Amino acid sequence: MKKLSARRRHPLAAVVVLLLALLFSGGLYAVFAPTSKAEADETAQSLTIEEGKKLYSVGCASCHGTGGQGTSDGPSLVGVGAAAVDFQVGTGRMPAATSQGPQVPKKKNIYSQAEIDQLAAYIASLGAGPAIPTEEQYGPQGADIAKGGELFRTNCAQCHNFTGKGGALTHGKYAPDLEGVSPKHIYEAMETGPQNMPSFPDTTLSEENKKDIIAYLDAVNSSKSESPGGLELGGLGPVSEGLFGWIFGLGGLIAVAVWVAARTAKAKKS
Repeated sequence: MKKLSARRRHPLAAVVVLLLALLFSGGLYAVFAPTSKAEADETAQSLTIEEGKKLYSVGCASCHGTGGQGTSDGPSLVGVGAAAVDFQVGTGRMPAATSQGPQVPKKKNIYSQAEIDQLAAYIASLGAGPAIPTEEQYGPQGADIAKGGELFRTNCAQCHNFTGKGGALTHGKYAPDLEGVSPKHIYEAMETGPQNMPSFPDTTLSEENKKDIIAYLDAVNSSKSESPGGLELGGLGPVSEGLFGWIFGLGGLIAVAVWVAARTAKAKKS
């Protein structure tokens, strides 16, 4: 016992205990430290960007340049953000056809959502820009439909019509019909301002405002909704209403006038 006690009191005993404690704590840190997950996430993101770069080189570089700097056939993509890519490619507007009209139309997309995410990740790596919104940002939960209608009529109806049916612009351009467009793409369009549309960042229309507008469009374009004013005439506003009044209203008055004149002439002859 004396020998054992003496060993315990050896001058190097404290050093040995300290080394063992350091080894033990280091092992625990290596096991539970979050660095491995962070490194895994970084590796996965790098692979996503690399795959996106390959897709970009095949389908986009001929117009937008090998590094996204833009050419005479396509604008620079540096700083447009992932949301712009998700909208343009997700709606089939990009890649564009070789012969273009006044603006690029919506068409069937040729990429899967996974490939779109890869392209978006690569473009986002070229420069900071709007990110792809989450469902929480554009979902209908907690939205104010009445406020959305007010905001839409103030900021959007001049081009898209007050129910989002679309309308003609100058030089053959047009504001597309918003019926059937996914809430995510509507949010991204407001955020990025594609083609002829101005952008509405959070400093202009807050996240809540965008959600309200999306909820309003969903309400007015829902198949379950009914027009409280009766026949909606396509929802195209005063143009169709004026045409209806001109053809049927004025036409009816002319018909009555002709009928009265014919009866008067007939009465005079008799």
